[in-house]
Amino acid sequence: MKTFFLLLVCLIPSMSFAQNNYIVKTEDGRRVLLKADFTWEYIDAESSSITSIEKLNDDAGCNLDVNFVEPKLNQKIQAQLKRGRATIDDVKKKVAKDYNCTIEDVLLLSVSEQKAKAVYHFCANGEKVTYKRIGNTIVKKEKLF
Repeated sequence: MKTFFLLLVCLIPSMSFAQNNYIVKTEDGRRVLLKADFTWEYIDAESSSITSIEKLNDDAGCNLDVNFVEPKLNQKIQAQLKRGRATIDDVKKKVAKDYNCTIEDVLLLSVSEQKAKAVYHFCANGEKVTYKRIGNTIVKKEKLF
């Protein structure tokens, strides 16, 4: 009985470690997570939009294309953030206040948004700035180095 129990204790963890996930890169440069249950998903699905925005803004300042359109946000997440006053309009008001400009002068370049946290990249007064949201708290993202 002890031998059977010891064998069972050793086999169950080894079966869980045998199911590995793999990360592969496609021909167009996107990374894909191949799961053990034969499903897959893109890891950096939004990276192409962020890199295209960064290519437009290589110079100091925000040199945007004439046809630039702000990215669309998830309306369900924005509706949940309305109660805590952390919607994109509230974030734009904070950026406008911090950079002494109007809300119309603040452009959303890119966003990575979830329910609990988000990172927003703006152009305010010709300067690229990054703000982050954790819960309902909005703060300017500072560089350490």
